[in-house]
Amino acid sequence: MTYAESMKRLEEIVTSLEAGGADLDATLKLFEEGAALLKSCKQSLEDAEGKVEQLRLEE
Repeated sequence: MTYAESMKRLEEIVTSLEAGGADLDATLKLFEEGAALLKSCKQSLEDAEGKVEQLRLEE
């Protein structure tokens, strides 16, 4: 899943959680999915920052 796809899915999850109405099990499942996506996005950003820094230092 790309960073953009992950962010879109995170937005969908947040919207769903804010709307409420889901049972506890479904809510927990969405929360777990969101937490995993957030971790993945954070890692992608850190990787990109590292690449930018490496390129900057090579100049």
